[in-house]
Amino acid sequence: MTDSSSSSVEPRRIRAGGVAAGAAEIPPSKSLTHRAFALALLARAPLRIEHPLEAEDTRLFLAALATLGCAIERRGDGITIRRVASPVATQGRLFFGNAGTPLRFCVALAAVVPGIWELDGTARLRERPVGPLADALRALGVRIEFAGTPGCAPLVVHGAGLPGGRVRLDAGESSQYLSALLLAGQAAEGPLEIEVPALVSAPYVELTVDLIRRQGGRVEHPATGLWVSRPSNLAGGAIDIEPDLSAAAYPAAAAALTGGDILLQRVSPASRQGDRRFLDLLDRMGASVRPESGGIRVRGAGALAAIEADLSDIPDQVPTLAALAPFARGTTRISNVAHLRIKESDRLAAMASELTRAGAVVTERADGLEIEGTWADAPPPATPVVVDPRDDHRIAMAMALVGLRRPGLAIADPGCVGKSWPGFWDGFAAWSGEGEAGR
Repeated sequence: MTDSSSSSVEPRRIRAGGVAAGAAEIPPSKSLTHRAFALALLARAPLRIEHPLEAEDTRLFLAALATLGCAIERRGDGITIRRVASPVATQGRLFFGNAGTPLRFCVALAAVVPGIWELDGTARLRERPVGPLADALRALGVRIEFAGTPGCAPLVVHGAGLPGGRVRLDAGESSQYLSALLLAGQAAEGPLEIEVPALVSAPYVELTVDLIRRQGGRVEHPATGLWVSRPSNLAGGAIDIEPDLSAAAYPAAAAALTGGDILLQRVSPASRQGDRRFLDLLDRMGASVRPESGGIRVRGAGALAAIEADLSDIPDQVPTLAALAPFARGTTRISNVAHLRIKESDRLAAMASELTRAGAVVTERADGLEIEGTWADAPPPATPVVVDPRDDHRIAMAMALVGLRRPGLAIADPGCVGKSWPGFWDGFAAWSGEGEAGR
């Protein structure tokens, strides 16, 4: 799908007053695409990924895999990735932009590929930590050197194999650390036992484990706080990427916010993606969420109700819920998401700042947000305002929702959505009700 706005430097003005309707085509899952790419590097045979997400983050990951010695072939709606017997080069630079998941996965994956690998990214990525993962790998005998700030990119991984053993890993700021070790452990020299005293975003680890097992890998979770990844001959074959539940939240929220009716095409209620729980939150707020043939239908059913929610397991939905909160009767409280401060932006500070700029009443807490439902029974202001998404795709998409009910709102740097959903603005125009506004 093309996107006429994705490369524009002009603010994207949102038209308020419409009613969201129609069928929303949801892009493939970014989380599953990343995990499938990682498994392709480890598999003993070529792996074809059907319907992968085509976005900035996934393109950067593919480029890194090519540097690490993978042959990549595009054909039709899929990509076939084959690990060559030895890498084309024995050293190289892997650049990840601001893509945190590929960076963290490759810190561990590079350890099993012979060579010297420099991992780096943008200025913002250099602020996002990888220290706990690097510490765990070092404890297992992997040589890792930091070229700048200790615990952050740029860093150099000396790939010489990953020994087995027992290691302690603090995953209290990112579940990606644990996913990275579980993946790399499939190519380790012996069983890798990982003690995890703290873990956030646990559903993402479950997604990793499920995909590893589907490809014939072995991961065990014998006790609370203990994971075991055992060396395996991972299968090739094919993995079909399902729609992204993180992305599906935006049209679903648009329906709830505007009293609309949207079908989330091909979205399954049985999906293992953790962000499926956002639809349960919409149900709690008063929307109607029902599975049907062809997907899940979300209908706005009158005024929204404020809720209190611990979103530690689904942190990507904090901006989405925060966007609805000013229009929900009562006070919405979002808690236990301090790890949002190390995402593409400090998402707690960004949502607090930009909602306040739009006229909402927001209190920023150390680990969450408290948002008054000021616009539930009173009209929001209509003075023109341009909000700054901080080069963060999720802030841009969430604030676009606010603009459906708050007149005069525009999004600066709309092209930042290309990180995860290059066709977002075309889709938004089709299902958000913007085109009906004022008619």
